[in-house]
Amino acid sequence: MEEERAGHSGRNPDPRAVVLCAAVSRLRKALAGHPAALPDREAADDELAALDAMARAGEPDVSRLRSALLLVAGAVGSVSALSGALGEVRAAVDSFDETSVVPRPREEPRAP
Repeated sequence: MEEERAGHSGRNPDPRAVVLCAAVSRLRKALAGHPAALPDREAADDELAALDAMARAGEPDVSRLRSALLLVAGAVGSVSALSGALGEVRAAVDSFDETSVVPRPREEPRAP
């Protein structure tokens, strides 16, 4: 059922895309419920819709995901009430960038 809501009906969805869709949904709801007038609310809504569409389409372009995230962060980043949901979206976007994974340092063999 969750797969169908995330737009992945009929195939195995990328779990990262499912997480991104859920995070975008939470931020959209938080933004809709935020009472303050934000000058860039419409831009944030547009970019959140774009993030959602990219995740649902599968194999999103990481640079486009990051661009959309940057615009959303610029629009709502200073609103502390939205910071948790925005952080979830950022983490979900980061999961698509395999270069963002910090490798473990190699262990050097210990001298006897």
